[in-house]
Amino acid sequence: MTIPSMRCLPLFVYCLLPVVVVGAQAVPVQEKPNVIIIFTDDQGYQDVGVFGSPDIQTPNLDRMAAEGVRFTNFHAAQAVCSASRAALLTGCYPNRVGIHGALDHSAKHGLNPDEMTIAEVLKPLGYHTAAIGKWHLGHHAPFLPTRQGFDEFFGLPYSNDMWPYHPETKNYYPPLPLYENERVIETVEDQDLLTTRYTERAVDFIKRNNDKPFFLYLAHSMPHVPLAVSDKFKGKSERGLYGDVIMEIDWSVGQVLQALQQYGIDDRTVVIFASDNGPWLSYGGHSGEALPLREGKGTSWEGGVRVPCIMRWPGQLPAGGIQAAPAMTIDILPTIAWITGAELPRRPIDGLDIWQLMQVAEGAKSPHEAYYIYYNRNELQAVIMGEWKLYLPHAYRTIKPGQPYRDDGIPIKYEMARIEQPELYHLSNDIGETTNLAASRPRVVAAMLRLAEKARADMGDALTGVAGKNLREPGRVNRSD
Repeated sequence: MTIPSMRCLPLFVYCLLPVVVVGAQAVPVQEKPNVIIIFTDDQGYQDVGVFGSPDIQTPNLDRMAAEGVRFTNFHAAQAVCSASRAALLTGCYPNRVGIHGALDHSAKHGLNPDEMTIAEVLKPLGYHTAAIGKWHLGHHAPFLPTRQGFDEFFGLPYSNDMWPYHPETKNYYPPLPLYENERVIETVEDQDLLTTRYTERAVDFIKRNNDKPFFLYLAHSMPHVPLAVSDKFKGKSERGLYGDVIMEIDWSVGQVLQALQQYGIDDRTVVIFASDNGPWLSYGGHSGEALPLREGKGTSWEGGVRVPCIMRWPGQLPAGGIQAAPAMTIDILPTIAWITGAELPRRPIDGLDIWQLMQVAEGAKSPHEAYYIYYNRNELQAVIMGEWKLYLPHAYRTIKPGQPYRDDGIPIKYEMARIEQPELYHLSNDIGETTNLAASRPRVVAAMLRLAEKARADMGDALTGVAGKNLREPGRVNRSD
């Protein structure tokens, strides 16, 4: 039976089949694959050995790539924390579900409980689910992971710099709370053991659930500033404290992989590693690198949204595979639904199944006509169509040449630059986005502008004053709550 005919079957028919067909392989229904997503914070495209880091050792991530597939053209939906996570967990563009920017302790909204997360998609199939690490989709009770399909939560409700010791806004934030499910169990004063504690919880979760299907979402707080690392990795990297932090994250990946082998479930577990966006360049030595990409976090340039991504599933994905076709975090949920036989969310989503890309199938292309990069309060800033990327007029932040370099955890100031007319780049030939081809490729520009108009009609665009017909509201709490 071919995959296209399989996908045309009504959902109830799946229950009558003895196997779930996955590419050229077959996974028995009674052995639904475990799913682990490891999501780091502000890790740059180059901050992994196999992605070209010259001075940070990442043997476990390199091993993942050698035993799985490395995606070299993988994108976060937006280059900022909360929005990026909303896209990953719901399969929707974050602006569609009303999540913009980075929510803090003052936010009165969060991910709407009516939206379905990956955890909620998998729960009807008997999966046990856990969110460990940074959440950042609303800290009020209705928006916590335990209300969004996760059986367990251990971690922070938002970014680790949202605490009283922020270098630019001291005493604006309250003490940083660490949650166990829906209860604050302590406030964090020292973050040195944060990565270690997350990892220990993740390994324990695998141990307790190795005989049943599970979904583990391990969202590290690092390498988002403030950087912190345990004694076992302090001073170990040639790249200073930032490199130490990445080495500890790599160790964490190794601990997860080791647990899968220890409990004999390695070949029944798909592991996906990615970052939420590019590096926070204003932090200098406390920031990662996106080279050879342009700019970083907080911009729609490739350095802000193209992130390192590795997917591993022994026996199902080709070892040492390299996938250069574009893909995005919105595609993870529908792909997981496909490989597990889960039903898609009731509300429309934007992501599409990229299983053929994961298998590096010959001739496989992105299933999307285009990807749309939004930022700020619903600004449509860029369109990706195959190998082309079109930037629409907008302002963006940048670090001008000559700015002083700092290595003390204190950021330098961004300046604003502006794209005045549409700019076109051929990403396959010009990954660093150095040569604007808009003038010489008017037909490509025209085709991509038509795609932009479709996106505006659908999801709106604050830059052109279009409201959008299919936006959904986030969840909200009363101000008295």
